[in-house]
Amino acid sequence: MNFEEQLSKRVEQVNTSLLEALPERGEKPARLHDAIRHSSETGGKRLRPVLVTAAHDLFPSSLDPIPAALAIECIHTYSLIHDDLPAMDDSDTRRGRPSCHKAFDEATAILAGDALQPLAFEILAKGYRNHPEVAVDLVGMLGVTAGSRHLVGGQMEDLLSEGKEPDADTLGYIHENKTAAMIRASLQMGFRLGKKGGDPNLMRLIAEAGLSLGLAFQAVDDLLDVTKTSEELGKDAAHDVESGKVTWVGLLGEEKARELAAEHTEDALRKLQGVGGDNDFLLELVRRMLERTH
Repeated sequence: MNFEEQLSKRVEQVNTSLLEALPERGEKPARLHDAIRHSSETGGKRLRPVLVTAAHDLFPSSLDPIPAALAIECIHTYSLIHDDLPAMDDSDTRRGRPSCHKAFDEATAILAGDALQPLAFEILAKGYRNHPEVAVDLVGMLGVTAGSRHLVGGQMEDLLSEGKEPDADTLGYIHENKTAAMIRASLQMGFRLGKKGGDPNLMRLIAEAGLSLGLAFQAVDDLLDVTKTSEELGKDAAHDVESGKVTWVGLLGEEKARELAAEHTEDALRKLQGVGGDNDFLLELVRRMLERTH
């Protein structure tokens, strides 16, 4: 099976499983569940859940990586719903559709994001209830990543930095925590489910690879924000510039931002090669993340 076929199969598996895990449309309270599905069903690269499955497959075990993949996607989707709110990044579109608060209303969007957070941990608890030690590790990884020291903290610092003169330390903190931490957790959670998931040295190496990959991903995102249209991106183009956000493009310029993305990608590739295992798909995915156009 070639890379495109493998990627399509993994994305389809995540999409199908996610629809099964979400509350049905029309289930009371129908408006809330419709909003959750509105933001969860469509579009999206499903990058984070695919990374979970790819990391598991480095040293595959009998443990199913799909519950972990769905949990991380629930947290990611909640963060997008809340990021788009007028009080946050104030974005009208997401994944090629009206953002949740535009399709419904602000209160419903807040509650939809709120509901996706406990759903993530419910999925982990159910999916790994016969493997309590693994379940505890996964809950810990995701809980720490989604909290005030990483995902939420990165968003807070992002908001505080709007309109200010950019500096590398602040920007590094924002990108490491708002974006890269979730990509790192995706690799860590998937790897934990594999046969070598208990090896602390390999876990450290894959965590470092995930951080580099996340930083590369954000640098590419910053570039796409100024070089692509809203239709191509499926979200508001040039929104970061208009909002006065600090970005690598704003701080370094396009050429240096491209160099930074390439350097972080190469670092991620080196570290993943050091982890070893059946890594052909994962290494190719990392390379293509650098070349993505949306």
